[in-house]
Amino acid sequence: MMRVARIGFAFTLLASLLVSATGCSGSETASSTKGPTPGVKPSNSVPQTEAQGAPNYANAANWLAIPSRSAKSVDVFYLSDTTYSKPTSSSPDIGPIDDPAMKAGAQVKFTTTASVFKPIANIYAPYNRQVDAQYKSTLPISQQLQLEAGIPTSDAVSAFKYYLEHLNGGRPFILAGHSQGSNLIANILSGYMRQNPTLYKRMVAAYVIGYSITGDYLSQNPQLKFAHGPDDTGVIISYNTEATVMHAQNPVTMPGGVAINPITWTTSEQAAAASQNLGGIAVDPTTGGAAVDAAGNPVKTEHYADATVNKQRGVVICSTADPSQLAPGNSPLQAGIYHGYDYPLYYFDIQANAANRIKHYLANR
Repeated sequence: MMRVARIGFAFTLLASLLVSATGCSGSETASSTKGPTPGVKPSNSVPQTEAQGAPNYANAANWLAIPSRSAKSVDVFYLSDTTYSKPTSSSPDIGPIDDPAMKAGAQVKFTTTASVFKPIANIYAPYNRQVDAQYKSTLPISQQLQLEAGIPTSDAVSAFKYYLEHLNGGRPFILAGHSQGSNLIANILSGYMRQNPTLYKRMVAAYVIGYSITGDYLSQNPQLKFAHGPDDTGVIISYNTEATVMHAQNPVTMPGGVAINPITWTTSEQAAAASQNLGGIAVDPTTGGAAVDAAGNPVKTEHYADATVNKQRGVVICSTADPSQLAPGNSPLQAGIYHGYDYPLYYFDIQANAANRIKHYLANR
């Protein structure tokens, strides 16, 4: 199994990396739509879009994941990587909610990211309109953030409102994302939740992975706290993963980023050995999704990745992976940028940490 797992780690689809690499960065509330009553799931019998093509989250087709029943005491509200890529040069820079390639890509990425929470929480994951990955990659970070703060954030907030009003049932929740999804989560934390501060009390934690949470962002949002240990709750958890030596600037990070070690869950620069890693998962070389065993479970990789926080770079360094195999580089991501592996390298560490924070949250309610 180790041999299969390591081979799986060594490959991923270039197209998948392209769309996730550049993903970083409706005033009408869900209660005003003609949707289900609280506790009733969305249905395909309602329109998929509202005015200006804004998604109607009362329509089940606008959801990547909704549990068949809310069997667990805590939810996860998850937002995906960028998976929209313009099918033609004349296609819109911001894709429609029903773009089939966007949806298919999000479903694949879900298996390497949000699936980590499946054993411990009810996962609610909407689709949202996204800026074309290639177009966004040509823009400065500030313009990328501005674009994401528009339609994509509007959709994310609309979905979050719908989730709270119709699906959550008052349960505590984790916010989570990767890449552009994490950017949108950061915008929810600093925007909608700041306007509705009682929601912070129900937030177990926010896993804002694959996106830079900066010191400036935290200074501008004193109501938010970055995690400092494995047990604290109501906090932000964030990191971006890189190799020891970089050959170019990582396009998905920003100056002043703050990172936590995904093995020790501290912000210390003390190294965590690969032997301390609880396990990663393999990436299927054909699909770009999680490699699974005969029982349908992710193929586990034992003690593959170490982790060290580099405060100067604002990232987590993995020194045990081979960049020539794991991340040899392509046009959007130069060699050594492990953006597509932020979750897979530390998959079971994330799972255990989320379960631990849930336990501490419930014990202190």
